[in-house]
Amino acid sequence: MPVHWLLRLTHWARHPPSPRRIGLILAVIAACLLLGGIEWLWGWPEALGVERVGRGVIPR
Repeated sequence: MPVHWLLRLTHWARHPPSPRRIGLILAVIAACLLLGGIEWLWGWPEALGVERVGRGVIPR
C-alpha cells in the first residue's frame, strides 16, 4: 500500500468525517450500485452504443 494512502487513513482515523459526508459517500455508492444493477438487468440501450468509424478516409 502506498504511503499516501496510509497517511490518508491515519488522517481519517484521527479526524473522522462528519455524518453528512458519510451519508453523501453512501448515497454515491448506492447510486452507482443502482445504475449497475439496472444495466445488468436490462442491458445497455443500442442508441447509446459506440459505433465503429473508419480511420478518417474521405470517400471520393
